[in-house]
Amino acid sequence: MKKLLSLALGLISLSWNALAAAPTAAETKQIEDYLNNIKTLSATFVQTASNGGSAEGKIYIAKPNKIRMEYNDPTSVLIVGDGSFIVYNDKELDQVTHIDYDDIPATLILANDLKIDGKNLKISDFYSDSGIMVATLEYPKKPDISPITLTFEKDPFELKQWKIVDPQSVEVTVSIYNTLKDQSLNGDLFKFKKDKKSPLNYKNKK
Repeated sequence: MKKLLSLALGLISLSWNALAAAPTAAETKQIEDYLNNIKTLSATFVQTASNGGSAEGKIYIAKPNKIRMEYNDPTSVLIVGDGSFIVYNDKELDQVTHIDYDDIPATLILANDLKIDGKNLKISDFYSDSGIMVATLEYPKKPDISPITLTFEKDPFELKQWKIVDPQSVEVTVSIYNTLKDQSLNGDLFKFKKDKKSPLNYKNKK
């Protein structure tokens, strides 16, 4: 479970050395506006890790701060965030862990008041060409939170991938496909429901 949990925290390809230069004010605003203006998003995701782990499934986002990641078999994991906290459910172990939003770098994708001001959030690495834009964002006041690298396709401008390095130094990448934006999503997607036939063991995040 710990291995899968650390992969999921990447809620996530270029090498770090390939990123260079700095964004213009217009490019920074383009990233802000894109992320802030998403109302809902659904997509297929493929998650890979530098230690050889991989998984895929469906992701749903409703702004602000709601997320659901349904992993396909054989990965028996469900992640649901209702805006107050995130539930990580390992269905095979019949176990639930509560995760704080503040501990997950990818939750900046869920905000609708994102501001890259250089103080609370800054772009530390940047790359752009005719087809893609890649920005690494970090929290200067929260050094314990890993930077997150976002990859956007330019035409049309759309988030395609995010990447983090987890506390075990594993690089986790989440790529999304068949993205649908601003469509109506059922609110029940973001409510975690226990299976009454199988009482769950709850564990608080340490």
